[in-house]
Amino acid sequence: MNFLFAWRYFKAKKSTNAINVIAWISMVAIMCITFAFIVVLSVFNGFEGLVKSLYSSFYPHVLISPKAGNKTILVSPEQLKQLSAVKDVVHYTRIIEEKTLLLNGDIQVPVELKGVDENYTKVTGVAQNIVRGQYATGTADRPVIVLGNGVEGALDLESDKNMFPLVAYVFKGGASVNVTDLYQSVAADNVTTGGTFLIQADIDNKYAITNIDFMRRMMGLKENEYSHLEIALTDERKGDAVVKNLRQLFGGNYVVETRYEQNKSLYGVMTLEKWAIYAILTLMLIVSAFTMIGGLTMLVLEKQKDIQVLKAMGANNRLIQKIFLSEGLLLAGIGAITGIVLAVLFCWAQVQFHLISLEGGTFLIDYYPVKLVAGDFLLVVATVSLVALIASWFPSRKAALQPIELKS
Repeated sequence: MNFLFAWRYFKAKKSTNAINVIAWISMVAIMCITFAFIVVLSVFNGFEGLVKSLYSSFYPHVLISPKAGNKTILVSPEQLKQLSAVKDVVHYTRIIEEKTLLLNGDIQVPVELKGVDENYTKVTGVAQNIVRGQYATGTADRPVIVLGNGVEGALDLESDKNMFPLVAYVFKGGASVNVTDLYQSVAADNVTTGGTFLIQADIDNKYAITNIDFMRRMMGLKENEYSHLEIALTDERKGDAVVKNLRQLFGGNYVVETRYEQNKSLYGVMTLEKWAIYAILTLMLIVSAFTMIGGLTMLVLEKQKDIQVLKAMGANNRLIQKIFLSEGLLLAGIGAITGIVLAVLFCWAQVQFHLISLEGGTFLIDYYPVKLVAGDFLLVVATVSLVALIASWFPSRKAALQPIELKS
């Protein structure tokens, strides 16, 4: 019954036109903010999904690395067999990684050079992100290097057209740095460029990939000595269970991390940014709710006689309060539903026709990505409903406390 009264009050002509104007203003404000809620969160979801997919091309599901203070881990053939037998482990790859100085003539570029084995392409997606040349790492004696796009630019070359080899200076494993003669601490050799990968700027500007046996020879490491192991799973969602098993298998001398733990700061910043956006839009919604409070208060003043008649007919304070609470929820509901429909249409058009483009041309895509998530809709509807309920409470309480005075 309370919604029936609220609907009649919403449609009925008011004695003061300002009440209608304020009601429509409050609905339009809620519609615009709801639209902004859905669109902004969807754009954020699009960027978040894109960044995560790019990072997933380089970072493995699970990483086994040495504890702080150690540069390498010792992994026996028996441990590797046990690793292969762990449930949900599909592939693993052995990595030897070290800071390296690459020289192209007079140009010097420091990089993180990863020596990888033949299983590397089964664990990561680097081979699927080659933009020039081809993915090839060569052999221990004839190494080939795959450069990140940023590293290639810093070296001022094109990997598939470069005719002269680069010189790689690699620190020897366990060697102390002699500042008076650095050549005693490093090994140098020529490497041929094979290709270039393009994933994400933080990765492309930092990494290059070559053969694991070449890195072992340069650093003088043992046969079963590695920088870390990278592991691919049947399902990333099972990562926590696999990590628990691997920690029991390898013991406390190793650090075992999921992809989330490897990039905890990145995921943490993304989550913080999303909640910051939500907080800002919620604050805008709260400000717009004052318009609703003003409109409902004026409506209560206009309907004083109606309230007194209803009370005289037996309506209690709770029913009167419900009527005006329903009026506020009705205004908010119409605005929110309209905003959601417009937001969904806009997001669909953005995906189909790329209405708003990204400036600069430095990203992998040239338009703002959007991704609609059901949880965002529930969050927005719950937030709008809560704010509308709180905003309607004050005028509805005032209406409920009106005394019965049928004669003036």
